[in-house]
Amino acid sequence: MVDWHFNPRLSTDEPNEHEDGDIAVQTAPPELKRPPLYAVVLLNDDYTPMDFVIEILQQYFAMNLDQATQVMLTVHYEGKGIAGVYPRDIAETKANQVNNYARSQGHPLLCQIEPKN
Repeated sequence: MVDWHFNPRLSTDEPNEHEDGDIAVQTAPPELKRPPLYAVVLLNDDYTPMDFVIEILQQYFAMNLDQATQVMLTVHYEGKGIAGVYPRDIAETKANQVNNYARSQGHPLLCQIEPKN
């Protein structure tokens, strides 16, 4: 029977081995990249009151009154406005929270997410 055990001391001609037989390994730092971002977008409709949109922006997106008013006016005049930009899971959660709250209050306000370029 042949014994197939590796003996590091027998193979010292390798350039990446130390004298004691240990193999030198250089570790590379992990390549981390930021997750893709998504814009949480509010869409204009003819029925949701402006004050309710401002309330949504303050409650779910931590905007002050001036910021919320500016985004609400963008939604009103341009048809849609960005409430915030987040990783996908957070953006989806916020959009669902806004849609559920709007429905519970009897408003057709629509919130969706779009990939951020």
